[in-house]
Amino acid sequence: MITLSSDFGSPYPAAMKGVLLERTDSRLVDVAHDFPRGDIRASAFWLREVLPYYPPATHLVVVDPGVGTDRHAIVVRAGDHVLVGPDNGVLLPVAQRLAGQGGDGHDGAFADALDVFRVDEDGLETPVPTGSESADGSTTFHGRDVFAPAAAAVESRRVSLDQLSWSSPLESPVEYRLPAAEVSDERVAGEVLVVDDFGNLITNVPGTVLEDVTEIVANGDRIPVGDAFATVHPGERVALVGSHGNVELDVNDGRGDDAFGLEAGDDVVLEWV
Repeated sequence: MITLSSDFGSPYPAAMKGVLLERTDSRLVDVAHDFPRGDIRASAFWLREVLPYYPPATHLVVVDPGVGTDRHAIVVRAGDHVLVGPDNGVLLPVAQRLAGQGGDGHDGAFADALDVFRVDEDGLETPVPTGSESADGSTTFHGRDVFAPAAAAVESRRVSLDQLSWSSPLESPVEYRLPAAEVSDERVAGEVLVVDDFGNLITNVPGTVLEDVTEIVANGDRIPVGDAFATVHPGERVALVGSHGNVELDVNDGRGDDAFGLEAGDDVVLEWV
């Protein structure tokens, strides 16, 4: 299995799939292609929350605002999984979780238990479109010309990546840590990590802070704590623990981002009633 994730929208993922289908008969599974454009944090969060539910696979990830620069293309072995994508930090939170390290990197050296390989782009066979004799590749579409060929090649070699002629160990990949909330006895200072399509404000505050709490003050506003959206009437605000284990600020049958006036990256302060 090869999964595909990107911020490409459409139709660019179709070209990556064409390259993969020319080189492998692996099952191709789309995870998402509507990650916020160039947003490393949102993409890293969603990958960390989604990919661990898959069986062992090769995960092709292209959220690459540095395409065409001197940033590396990398392959990361994490447990029974392999990730292929840019060396900009987007792969490491999910790789850490797949390797059984948790996925936030706040407890020590981030990539110590991961095998990370740098891709020699010149060593890959560049895709050739039908009807052409050769292709030089593109500096703006490495998803098609670098990452897809690499993913096709490693899918059959997930156990022996160090034997690939076009890869070499990379000791210091670019690290990215999702920000941690500051928890004290009186308050929690965190931030909105992402806003999902429902408008739910997903924070970096651990859900454990809501244990045995029925009300909370969020950025100065007193709101109830519930275990489901329907804890409150439609249109009313509520704090609850989402499926990812973090505190969400939501509205039953409405948009939390509008009701709270917050967006990704904004500060959130929770205080006890």
